[in-house]
Amino acid sequence: MKAIQFTEFGGPDVLKLIDLAQPEPGEQEVLIETKAIGVNYADTARREGQYVVETTLPYVPGTEVAGTIVKTGSGVKRFKQGDRVVTLLGSDRATGYAEYTIAEESGLIPIPDGVDDAHAVTIPVQGLSAYHIIKTMGRLEEGETVLVHAAAGGVGVFAVQLAKLLGAGKVIGTASSPEKRELARSYGADEVVDYTQEGWADEVRRLNGRKGVDVALEMAGGAVFHQTIDCLASFGRLVIYGVASGEQARFHPSKLMAKNQSVIGFFLPQILKKPELVQSSLTELLGYIQSGALKLEIGGVFPLEEAATVHRQLQARQTKGKLILQP
Repeated sequence: MKAIQFTEFGGPDVLKLIDLAQPEPGEQEVLIETKAIGVNYADTARREGQYVVETTLPYVPGTEVAGTIVKTGSGVKRFKQGDRVVTLLGSDRATGYAEYTIAEESGLIPIPDGVDDAHAVTIPVQGLSAYHIIKTMGRLEEGETVLVHAAAGGVGVFAVQLAKLLGAGKVIGTASSPEKRELARSYGADEVVDYTQEGWADEVRRLNGRKGVDVALEMAGGAVFHQTIDCLASFGRLVIYGVASGEQARFHPSKLMAKNQSVIGFFLPQILKKPELVQSSLTELLGYIQSGALKLEIGGVFPLEEAATVHRQLQARQTKGKLILQP
């Protein structure tokens, strides 16, 4: 089978298309013919050797896949050959950038009728992340204001919509271009701000009556982290879920004391260790999708061999919505 692998850390050019033996499923596993592969910032961090946990080389990236089961292990009971499923692979054995992949039965999610593979693959990483950043970690309360950075990105378009569905009174999005800001508005952002302009944090405060925001989603790091703290209201919560700029922010924790503010970290694999959280949130997300309350944004679908190009576009912030690879 064809797969994308890297044998050294570095830029997108380390991603190589290679031939690998088709894997065999274990007793509680299935073999999936991959139809859609989600591309995430975590994949670029893995490639650069900057991921939260260690990456062992050689490595086939990709944890988010949708496709059709072509073979099942002897102990698989709930799924059969021909079933369409989406899953989040364990990061220690991720092989998503490939024509076939192995997944554990316990992590499989049936794809509902009327949802194609490309749209289904947007759910496991970015849908679950947005949901738990806002609700579980951000502890959003009815009527509060939410700030969503990169509001036209993969997590962003979920977050804008889910903030409203989960009770936000106002959602303020940031984006770097007029097209992206218009997209954020089309998904429900009440206000949008150009974060590339000086004074954007003051504009966020002005848009919310100078009170600041109650929950902020932050994934850039560096200066944006500090500016986002300046946007927080009293009792405000800033949830960190990435460092897209590559710049680690340093700050004095005592700064949070004056307004009883919080800085909270989010790492999806920790959520996945709590099956009750995952199942309840997935059920809620799929319900929103089937009812039409939650719209899914596909930013582009690319052949598997163009993985390096997709990584470049993602890191250059040239994209909108979810980026997908197809074998």
